[in-house]
Amino acid sequence: MDTPSAAAGADYSTPPVGELTVGQVAAMIDHSLLRPELTPDDVALGCEIAATHQVASVCCKPADVVHAGRLLAGSSVKVGTVVGFPHGSSTTATKVFEARHALQDGARELDMVINIGRLRGSDHAYVASDIRAIVEVAATAGALVKVIFENAYLTNDELVVACHLTEDAGADFVKTSTGFAATGATMEDLVLMRRSVGPAMQVKAAGGVRTLDTMLAMVAIGVSRFGATATVTTLADANERAARGELRVPPISVASAVTGGAQEY
Repeated sequence: MDTPSAAAGADYSTPPVGELTVGQVAAMIDHSLLRPELTPDDVALGCEIAATHQVASVCCKPADVVHAGRLLAGSSVKVGTVVGFPHGSSTTATKVFEARHALQDGARELDMVINIGRLRGSDHAYVASDIRAIVEVAATAGALVKVIFENAYLTNDELVVACHLTEDAGADFVKTSTGFAATGATMEDLVLMRRSVGPAMQVKAAGGVRTLDTMLAMVAIGVSRFGATATVTTLADANERAARGELRVPPISVASAVTGGAQEY
């Protein structure tokens, strides 16, 4: 099965169909190392898991970027980190400093949190400027920017606006959640996000994506990256299904996804 490449002009709006390889599934995962209690040894174990399974990236705390970079040197796994995490309420100048520092430390993917209160207050110019500032910094290192909305706090109308502002600012991904709010990724929100951005924008689901079935259902509606902590069990399941010739994207229509989409995964 062919999946979109990261090359210019890639179209992420059409969900893939058919069989997947385990490698393709792994390449959609950002292995999350963001829990506040994680020690350097925990980060080392997480990086070992990421390298063994060749996932897309690890997403670690800013203070762990150098550590993760050393552990992942020579592997294909990118080091990602967060900006303005988890509430998005830092000033733009603080976010820019944080982003620059992370890039200097070796991060190549930045998951930034929007200023949620400014979005809810309809200060769209502020939100757009906040995102654009991080995009401009990331461009100096060729880094990707994923913009976290924290959908649990947003109406559908606000979610659509956030998608448009993010796309206009030049970011690479729209992302559902930090994993620290009351709810995480839902099918309904993901369908709305996919519909609200153009084909070159990617959608990342995070917050409660704990099983392969959940992940594959979300792939079917156009999600191309996942924040996950259950990487080992998810990929073990993928290996078992692949061995039986059963690792495939399910035939889920957007309409059926929305009908049952209020469920949080």
